[in-house]
Amino acid sequence: MLDKLDKIEERFREIEEQIARPEVTADPKRLQKLAQERAGLEDLVAKYRRYKDSAGSLEETRKMLAEELDEDMTALVRQEIESLKNKLERQLEELKLALLPRDPNDERDIIMEIRAGTGGDEAGLFAADLFRMYSRYAQTKGWGVDIINSNETSIGSIKEVIFEITGRGAFSRLKYERGVHRVQRVPTTESSGRIHTSTATVAVLPQAEEVEVDIAPDDLKIDIFHSGGAGGQNVNKVATAVRISHLPSGMVVVCQDERSQLRNKTKAMAVLRARLLDMERRKQESEISLERRSQVGSGERAEKVRTYNFPQDRITDHRVGLTLRNLPRIMAGELDELINTIATSEQARQLEKTQLA
Repeated sequence: MLDKLDKIEERFREIEEQIARPEVTADPKRLQKLAQERAGLEDLVAKYRRYKDSAGSLEETRKMLAEELDEDMTALVRQEIESLKNKLERQLEELKLALLPRDPNDERDIIMEIRAGTGGDEAGLFAADLFRMYSRYAQTKGWGVDIINSNETSIGSIKEVIFEITGRGAFSRLKYERGVHRVQRVPTTESSGRIHTSTATVAVLPQAEEVEVDIAPDDLKIDIFHSGGAGGQNVNKVATAVRISHLPSGMVVVCQDERSQLRNKTKAMAVLRARLLDMERRKQESEISLERRSQVGSGERAEKVRTYNFPQDRITDHRVGLTLRNLPRIMAGELDELINTIATSEQARQLEKTQLA
């Protein structure tokens, strides 16, 4: 590992030397490419240099034990050696994590899809709660939230909502939310106070660029129709809703939340590209071929990544065995503790996999 880090540091020095050359500064494209590569290595090189500084300090401190020291000074030197050894261990772990391959989608904007699963109206109400939770979390991060399509009921429940979250690192944080979420609580319509169990499914797709997914115009069937729901006279007078059918895959995307037909079409195409990119990725990884199946399952109660138990005021993530209290705080969008724990667990799993390899 240290040999690899030496080569990375050497490459970093080469880049800095090249950036300082006049012929490079005069070539904006080359300069930009080198600057981007440098930015990608800077944090890792800084960590490695701190590690080497600590290793040098440890070596120098150990040499002091060969000198004639009184008892108190010897004790202080030994204490400093232990402190530096612990520091080196921490820095080595940081380097191992920094060397893990990054998910190329981590910095992308995302499209989230939340659907009511098992549980009737209560499942729809829970889906609405999840949508609010993720919207509030996005707001705390300074990210934008924009609804693409939603199917709401008169009681405030959601059968389905598709929305985009735009902001740096959105996928890196919210990719851990995909799967089946289960809720246990007493519905407002339950007069006997009996606890119901319901589910909602969450899919998280990285936004795809146009150049990444080749969609032939002949493969699309585009229908324009009148929007439903809120919108006043515009809904009744102007047909702005868009339905795009991708004939080869059978995918259908609907967008009707914008007043502009062009905006609805643009959003619908973004969803279609994200789904097609996700499908291709799954094929390449030889995972389950059904679209988004590994993310959302079938919505049955037994398939779950997380349980929200309201009577006991606790939330449990079954992937990492973490249980937290204060559900109202979490439902208000305070998700960092949950996400940090899952991300750390995933990093540990990748480290173990790398070491075994």
